[in-house]
Amino acid sequence: MSKIGLIGVGRMGHGIAANLLKAGWPLLFLDHPGNQPTEDLIAAGAESATAISGLTGECDVIILVVTGAPQVEAVLAGSGGVLETLRPGTLVIDCSTSLPGTTRAMAKRVEEAGGSFLDAPMTRTPKEAAEGRLNLIVGGDKTVLDAHRPMLESFAENIVHAGPTGSGHALKLLHNFVSLGFSAVLIEAAIAARASGVEADIFCDVLAQGGGRGAALDRLAPYFTDGDPSGLNFTISNAAKDLGYYVEMTHALGLSGNAAESLRDVYRVQDEAGQGARLVPELVALLAEVR
Repeated sequence: MSKIGLIGVGRMGHGIAANLLKAGWPLLFLDHPGNQPTEDLIAAGAESATAISGLTGECDVIILVVTGAPQVEAVLAGSGGVLETLRPGTLVIDCSTSLPGTTRAMAKRVEEAGGSFLDAPMTRTPKEAAEGRLNLIVGGDKTVLDAHRPMLESFAENIVHAGPTGSGHALKLLHNFVSLGFSAVLIEAAIAARASGVEADIFCDVLAQGGGRGAALDRLAPYFTDGDPSGLNFTISNAAKDLGYYVEMTHALGLSGNAAESLRDVYRVQDEAGQGARLVPELVALLAEVR
C-alpha cells in the first residue's frame, strides 16, 4: 500500500488520519503546533515528521488539509515546502478550501516537478470526518482519481469528479456559498421569530414542513431550540474566509453578486470583531446583541 503523508492534523485532518489508519494505510504526518492531539494516531501506528522533507522523502501521496490558499502556497512553494524535495511520481491531494486560481498555479508547479495533483475539498463537518463519512469534490485527471479511489474511500462516503484541475475548489465554494448563505438567512429569521414571540420549536417545525427544509435547518435547529451549537461545527472565521473566496472567485470570472457580498459581510463583521472562533449557530446570540 502507498505510504500517505498528511499535512494538517486539525479538526478535519485528524478524522482523515484516523480513518486512513483504520483502513490499514501507512501514515506519516507533519508535526505542527496547530495539530489536534495525536497520541491516538501514534498508538494506531502513525509516525510523525518534524519537516516536510521527511514526508516527501518517504511518501507516495501527500494530503494537504490546511486553512486556505495562503497556507497551501506556503506548504507547497514556500521555503522548506513540498516542491523543494518532491519526488517524481508523487501525488499531491489538496483537501483544503482554496481559490481555483491558486489551485491551478500550484498544480502546474507540482506537475513541472514530476508529480500529479488533485484538488479534493471536503464538505460536512469534523463529526463526519471522524466517522469516515466526508464528501469529496475532486478536480483533476479522472484516471488519477480512479487509481486512488480506494484510499480516498477510507475517509469519504461520497466522491464526485467535478472536472479539470480547479473544478473541485470552484464547486466547493459554490456549495459553501449556498450552505452558509442559507444558514445566515435562517439565523436572521430565527432572531425575528424570537422577537415576534414565535416559539423556536414551532418555527423549526413550520420551516421543516415547507420551504425551509434542508441540511442547514437540521444543523441549526438544535441551537434554535436548545442552545446547542454542535450541529454546525464550523467557525465564523472559516465561514468568512470561504464566502470571501467565493466573492473573489466570482469577481475573477467577471461576475458580481450583491447577495454574496452581503452574506459574506454577515460573517466577516463578526470575525473582525474578534468572534471568529465561535461556531456559526452562535451568530444568533451575536446578531441579537447588535439589535
